[in-house]
Amino acid sequence: MDIAGLSTALAYQNTMSQVGTAVLAKSLDSMEQNGAAMVSMMDRSMELSVNPNVGGNFDMSV
Repeated sequence: MDIAGLSTALAYQNTMSQVGTAVLAKSLDSMEQNGAAMVSMMDRSMELSVNPNVGGNFDMSV
């Protein structure tokens, strides 16, 4: 039985697991920020949509 090889393989697997977890954590943070931005954008658009006079008239010269 190759104890040194087994130890190296287990250490490598542990490192790859930690890297994968860190990447997923960064991805989750990014998705949370995108979600918050989308909610903010939707709130602003709802404020404009309840006022029917906004954007209903425009001046045009020919």
